[in-house]
Parts: sequence; structure tokens; C-alpha cells
Amino acid sequence: MKFNATNPAPLTADELTGWFAGRLPQGLYSGAPTITSDRDEILVVGDIDDPELPAESTEGARAAARSARIARFRGETRDARIRVARDAERLFGRKVSWGARCGGVEELFTTLGVPVMTRLRLEDRHVLDTLIDAGVARSRSEALAWCVRLVSQHQAEWIESLRGALSSVQKVRAEGPDVA
Repeated sequence: MKFNATNPAPLTADELTGWFAGRLPQGLYSGAPTITSDRDEILVVGDIDDPELPAESTEGARAAARSARIARFRGETRDARIRVARDAERLFGRKVSWGARCGGVEELFTTLGVPVMTRLRLEDRHVLDTLIDAGVARSRSEALAWCVRLVSQHQAEWIESLRGALSSVQKVRAEGPDVA
């Protein structure tokens, strides 16, 4: 499939993953990165090598070393990541964000915070305002993001099932007749 920003055909997750696999510098991550995307952003997150520490190191020392390794990775790979991101952003018309995983620590860099318009009734706004009043969030926007993360965390299995069903629908549509 030919990709270009002037004729943006929807990309499958496999096509996007394939493009990044071919474009990322060899050895940037210790394995194939995870590529996730939506209409606005492409997020590339991969594993990097765990730092070597003495066996008797505490969990706090391990977490600090992993976080420092991620910070080093971010600085040392910035130019290479920017080159890939510029090409991808021009080609796909979406922002590219990055992240790294080291052991149990994952950090994301330069991810988008995309405004989303929503209409909420009074009772729904009361829920958001209660979260603000309780200090859980500083704004309705932050409170709504908190609610979305909570649903994602507690309904992950159901959401994955829903995504699988949507993927099947997209596959069937792609196999259908061309009416253009």
C-alpha cells in the first residue's frame, strides 16, 4: 500500500507497525516496539535494556536506575526519533509520541493532550465537580480524563472485546464492494 498525506487511506495497525519496523534505526529498542494510534497521535513505546545492579540492590535503587536509563535513552536517541517522527507526521498527518519501558518502569515523552468536545448533563457535571472539590482533579477536563482512565482500568477486558469486534467490522468492510 502506498502511503501519502494528500490521499490518507486508513492504515491498519499492521501497516503502521510495519512502516515503523522498517523505518526505526536498528537497535533503537531491544525488541519490536508497541505501536498504538488514534486519529491524532501515533505512540511508539519499546523496551530498553535493564541497567546492571548488584543482586542485593533495593527495589528503590532498581526503580531509580531504570528511570535514569530511560532519561539517558531519551536524550541519546532524540535526533534519530525526531527524524522518524518528522517523516511519519508528514506521511500520516498525525503527531508521533515516544516512550520507553525498562523493567517495570514505563515513561512516555511528548504525548498529546487532545481536547475533546463533550456534552454533559447536570448530574454528570456534578460528578466532575465533586472530583474537583475533593482535590482529585483541578478542572473538569482533568476530572473527565481521570474517569476515562478509571473505566479503562476496571473494564479493560470488555474494552478489548469491543476493540476486537470493531476490528472484525473493519475487516469485513474492507472486503466489501468498492462503491467509490
